[in-house]
Amino acid sequence: MYAMDHWQSALSKGFQDPMAVLDILGLRPEQRLPHATAHAAPIDIPPFPFRVPRGYVARMERGDPQDPLLRQVLPLAEEHIQSPGYTRDPLNERGALRAPGVLQKYQGRVLLVTTTACAIHCRYCFRRHFSHGDGHYADNDPHFRAALTHIRRDNTLREVILSGGDPLCLVDEKLAALARGLADIPHVGRLRIHTRLPIVLPERVDEALLAWLTETVLGRRSKDRKGFPFRSIEHSGDRGLEVVVVVHANHPNEIDEAVVKALTRLRRAGVLVLNQSVLLRGVNDNEDSLVRLNERLFTTGALPYYLHMLDPVAGSRHFAVEEERAKMIMAELRARLPGYLVPRRVREVAGARYKVPID
Repeated sequence: MYAMDHWQSALSKGFQDPMAVLDILGLRPEQRLPHATAHAAPIDIPPFPFRVPRGYVARMERGDPQDPLLRQVLPLAEEHIQSPGYTRDPLNERGALRAPGVLQKYQGRVLLVTTTACAIHCRYCFRRHFSHGDGHYADNDPHFRAALTHIRRDNTLREVILSGGDPLCLVDEKLAALARGLADIPHVGRLRIHTRLPIVLPERVDEALLAWLTETVLGRRSKDRKGFPFRSIEHSGDRGLEVVVVVHANHPNEIDEAVVKALTRLRRAGVLVLNQSVLLRGVNDNEDSLVRLNERLFTTGALPYYLHMLDPVAGSRHFAVEEERAKMIMAELRARLPGYLVPRRVREVAGARYKVPID
């Protein structure tokens, strides 16, 4: 039996009770759980458990009920307000399933939903209503094998995107086995990892993870690396994969020194690091926050990628930013930032062949 790694210990010690977090932040009872103000019929939203790492809570401002990090994770009564157009599967991902956990929405690439697990439950998550066992996740070995078989049979696929949950919640051995399986498929040349862990749980970017990434990029075992855990993994060749890590940060207060170190280490491992954000009311719907976020990320070598409009998932309407406000924010970003630090504003539309650019 393996000893628990530091990141796994930090993951297991995360908060699961919102009241405990509110106590730590020193919020008075009347500040704690705001009530819905919209006049609409309540709906039965399935429970979406509270989960947040302790290190993420440590970045929140004490005494501020509107803290932008707190707002992303705190359950509110507004989640139970019915809003037209907001559904449990806003992107019709179930319609894109090709095998357990295999989503094929776009030409040349396929998304592998690897796990239900995540270190943090963001209240605007567009997969908040999916559950273990519903076929949406490739969350066991038979599912992984079926996914690899599907990918091998479709020679139009050039890129595999790992998603979740959060794929970095998988242990390194599982990630390495999956990467080796993909590297053995001749037409797959690129591995993309969508993850929030380097932002919310930077402990995850440890030596073992960096060793796996280095092996994946170089396409061979790093036999001289001390403590390298993947030497027993069998694969047919030494072909490497291009690796892209797409992190998810929404606000500059999320980027503390531990996150800076984690992102810098990822870049030094030879991977391209991009950031995608979601435009959220009360979190980052102002140009100052987004300017500071992208400037801060750039110091780590991470580049802005997408600024997503909110996916209309049931229970998230209170995060929506009006279109005119979004346009004004983008105009200010272009005025204040060099072009390479301005993310593309996009909206994901069910059935579309690509993310739809807006500006």
